[in-house]
Amino acid sequence: MGCRDVHAATVLSFLCGIASVAGLFAGTLLPNWRKLRLITFNRNEKNLTVYTGLWVKCARYDGGNDCLMYDTTWYSSVDQLDLRVLQFALPLSILIAVGALLLCLIGMCNTAFRSSVPNIKLAKCLVNSAGCHLVAGLLFFLAGTVSLSPSIWVIFYNIHLNRKFEPVFMFDYAVYVTIASAGGLFTTSLLLFIWYCACKSLPSPFWQPLYSHPPSMHTYSQPYSARSRLSAIEIDIPVVSHTT
Repeated sequence: MGCRDVHAATVLSFLCGIASVAGLFAGTLLPNWRKLRLITFNRNEKNLTVYTGLWVKCARYDGGNDCLMYDTTWYSSVDQLDLRVLQFALPLSILIAVGALLLCLIGMCNTAFRSSVPNIKLAKCLVNSAGCHLVAGLLFFLAGTVSLSPSIWVIFYNIHLNRKFEPVFMFDYAVYVTIASAGGLFTTSLLLFIWYCACKSLPSPFWQPLYSHPPSMHTYSQPYSARSRLSAIEIDIPVVSHTT
């Protein structure tokens, strides 16, 4: 594994993270978290389906594309606990994942443009590839957990609503989009952890999250020859010859 260069694992994890964040953003805005299907037995009327999102609510006739009722103030009057939790969980997950993407990008840039000798001034900082990718992997895992748990809860909450009222509630495809995006965040985290575990055994301090001691210049200088090391302690003793 080319740990001293930008590796395919880090690039793939960065792209996977971007796709996962885009999926979370789409799932947050989609008005298709829950469907309420109202069936009429009057032949002169059409069945009505109410689509419930995190921020808006839309009611349509079967086979129609236009909303008969489009409630843009739904976000402030949500009366379903699972959707209310998602209103806070998904934006928080997006913020955490975006921070992880920035750290991952900093780590790749630090790998691509690093010098051959570590900067002594940054020796005690977490500005290295291993530190950035390790923290980014932890943040991706946290973002996936924050988004996955309430999304799965929607499925069980639908069962609760159907038992409490009538079996007219169904979860929609926004649930699948969010769960798949959370899975992408876990995959991103796994790729970064695999990269770190494969590279942490290298002796170079570039692949340590924190330096154990500040590197000094003599550590990276070329070794002196045996002659130059002994020259500092050599003493020239004059030899006096007696002539008769």
